[in-house]
Amino acid sequence: MELLFVTVVAAGIGAILRYALPQRDTYGALLLPAVSAAVTAAVWAALVWVGWKFDGTWIWVASLGAGGITALVTALVLPRRRREHDAAKFVELSGGKA
Repeated sequence: MELLFVTVVAAGIGAILRYALPQRDTYGALLLPAVSAAVTAAVWAALVWVGWKFDGTWIWVASLGAGGITALVTALVLPRRRREHDAAKFVELSGGKA
């Protein structure tokens, strides 16, 4: 049950990050919540498997921190990469003229 709770909280953190950071027009509305939720769930499952207690504080901190940081990095890196790729594709499609 805690896995469900932590995943929903992580999706909420991803949604907050999506609207708190600039250049959100370069990726979809559900990308950051999905990335945050997926990474959080994977880290949570790995930590439970290793032996961390599911009702402990540090498993929540580590899982939500990993998901939030991953969503933040995605939100900061993706717009720059997207704009570079779009500019290169425009040059390619326009016959080599910028």
